[in-house]
Amino acid sequence: MTMTERSRSILFCRPPRDYTHTHTHTTLPHADPVGSNAYISRAFSMKLANVHAFGYMAWFSSSARAFTRVTASRSVPVAARTCSSRTMSTASVDVANPLLQQEDLPKFASIQPTDLTPAVEDLLSKMNQDFDSFETKLTQASGSMEFDDVLPELERMQFGLGYAWGVAGHLNGVKNGDELRQAYEANQPKIVEAMSKFRQSKPVYDALSAIDEKIKSTDDASFALSQRRRAVESSLRSMTLGGVGLEGDDKKRFNEIKMKLASLSTTFSNNVLDETKAFSVTIEDGSKLEGVPDSAKAMWAQAHINSLKSKDGKEDEEVPEMDANKGPWRITLDMPSYIAVMSHLPDRALREQVYKASIQRASEQSNDKNNVPLLYEILKLKQETAKLLGFDNYAQLSLSSKMAPSVQAVRELSDLIAEKALPAAEKELAEITALAREKGGEEYSTENLDKLMPWDSTFWSERLKESKFNLTEEETRPFFALPSVLDGMFQLVERIFNIEVKKADGDAEVWNKDVSFFKVYDADSGKHIASFFLDPYSRPEDKRGGAWMDVCVGKSEAVQRDVPVAYLTCNGSPPVGSTPSLMTFREVETLFHEFGHGLQHM
Repeated sequence: MTMTERSRSILFCRPPRDYTHTHTHTTLPHADPVGSNAYISRAFSMKLANVHAFGYMAWFSSSARAFTRVTASRSVPVAARTCSSRTMSTASVDVANPLLQQEDLPKFASIQPTDLTPAVEDLLSKMNQDFDSFETKLTQASGSMEFDDVLPELERMQFGLGYAWGVAGHLNGVKNGDELRQAYEANQPKIVEAMSKFRQSKPVYDALSAIDEKIKSTDDASFALSQRRRAVESSLRSMTLGGVGLEGDDKKRFNEIKMKLASLSTTFSNNVLDETKAFSVTIEDGSKLEGVPDSAKAMWAQAHINSLKSKDGKEDEEVPEMDANKGPWRITLDMPSYIAVMSHLPDRALREQVYKASIQRASEQSNDKNNVPLLYEILKLKQETAKLLGFDNYAQLSLSSKMAPSVQAVRELSDLIAEKALPAAEKELAEITALAREKGGEEYSTENLDKLMPWDSTFWSERLKESKFNLTEEETRPFFALPSVLDGMFQLVERIFNIEVKKADGDAEVWNKDVSFFKVYDADSGKHIASFFLDPYSRPEDKRGGAWMDVCVGKSEAVQRDVPVAYLTCNGSPPVGSTPSLMTFREVETLFHEFGHGLQHM
């Protein structure tokens, strides 16, 4: 989720990965991504922000790519990764615009928010002209088109805009700012409108239906043909869910809803990010941090120094040195800071303050950032969408492209999990409560506290684990320094997949100094087969929460891209001073998980 597979290399053949799939212990719901080429994840806000604009850019081309990846008989040299004139023409546009320089990896060091609108307008104009001609060609062909005449052509046609909009979407998630936000929101309706035109094209749908009939009528049982069949079937289903069968007022209303959902989703996401950035608590009394691990105190002290630098524009020599033992300490709502508070801060009132600030972000407690009305409107519009497409509810619509056979099957699985898990959870809660009453003092007595509150459970759960296993999380962190974790992870995949992962900083432009670039090689031949960016640390000032894998460049014969490239984004504990990032076990698990999604893409 996934953005998910949020940024998205080509226009509209793959559904966006559900960005609810985060790994940061948020209080928001979690869900795994769906779709064969789905992206991955942030929090619910990121899912909403991307599902409409990027979802519209994700089905034909990935279906075609899914085929060309497995049937390509030739390898395109890295030096020859330029798009042909059939792919994306920039002859009539300003090629000085870094978003239009698409021969290689994105020019992150050069891209400015002001580049987005001219790039989108030029690429949209070219794409629309090409698509109008293509529809005419399909109509005249009257069902005689072959697979290679349709899906690969659409992929080539859409590549340019998908590349530029994907880069913009990625930057909107990892380098968010007012100027980029404005440019992104101004162009989003254009993307939604253009993609509605593609998904609702009757000539394309008729051509694919004819191809589908031809494939089904053949006796060829080869793997290559089965891939084509899946690509065509997936595209037809996506077009059906995209409203290709609607007419008149229903079609008009459907498109209005899609446009509105895109706007609501972006606003929702921005509100969460803004509210996250707005909150902080500075502690100057060291007695409030008694028993807090050194790593947490160092992180909060470093956050205070960083805040002084960013707020006052001071040079390094004007800012006092960070002192983890003397403070001050600045607590924020980014996940490494928040989880450390919930897990280790003994001050119960302060935990309550931070907990409530987190769960009340963009809620009724906020004046101009209240997402509650937006949520209700989103739910209402999704239900209306489902009805227009012939479903009883949105859950049925969602499951129509997933493995679960029915809403009832999902309920039954959920009930089964609850039946098995709830007794264990209740038993653990009882243990935690007993420990809190025994060790927590008077404020946890039955006279003063009827039951543990949500801001208590994580704290005492950690104490229970420490008492049971005689091991603290702090003692494990030195074993999980990020460089060591990466070395171990790369050695593992080298043994499993016979590949080599090598750091290649300097070979690609990055959007932040903390971002690293890696290349993946076939261990036997030494051939460069894939690459990925790793953005490992939280940056609450401009980076959305959560963890996700996303597509930078997809492997495709149609657009002559032989080296797939992924974005791997986490929000882990940042380094403090000269000490590298010391990860929690959960952060290690998250990194491995996202790298697994990255391997699937690469």
